[in-house]
Amino acid sequence: MRIITGSARGTKLSAPQGIENTRPTSDMTKEAVFSMIQFEIEGRRVLDLFAGSGQMGLEALSRGAEKAVFVDSSQEAVEVIKENAKKTHLYDRCNVLCADYKRFLKMKDNTKYDLVFIDPPYDDPGKIYDALSLLLEGDMLEDGAFVFCESEEKSPFSAPGLSLRRHSKYGRAYITLLFKESAAELPEA
Repeated sequence: MRIITGSARGTKLSAPQGIENTRPTSDMTKEAVFSMIQFEIEGRRVLDLFAGSGQMGLEALSRGAEKAVFVDSSQEAVEVIKENAKKTHLYDRCNVLCADYKRFLKMKDNTKYDLVFIDPPYDDPGKIYDALSLLLEGDMLEDGAFVFCESEEKSPFSAPGLSLRRHSKYGRAYITLLFKESAAELPEA
């Protein structure tokens, strides 16, 4: 597992050891995800939920994202994310939190994100629907935000206010790319 391109290109990343349900995104899947938005990363604010090793948020930072918030409920994962952020020299642009995703998404701090990665354990895809709902209820997505959902679900994820841009299979993973249209782009009711 490594950073594919950008300022931290080639940096090898650590993964949390022995944590049940932690499954790093494959390099093939990560490459596909970032090729979908390669010109949409610069200056973006990133949220990496169920962050694990932090590789998705760190890849975005390496490619020019402005800031990233990493959320994982495992203290061991949080320590690995911090270690990886320091290795990549991106630590100063990271906020790493040990928190349950629901608790984090219910906090009202008025932060809005442009790029969100939702990658819970594959055995609980309901967490993706919960996270999407909470992101929308909390008005946490900027107009034009991209939301990536990774799971083993064959059907794409959806949520009111988000349009499906892509749903593809990479190995055993399915990636759903959702997009939040700006208010000016939405049809009148």
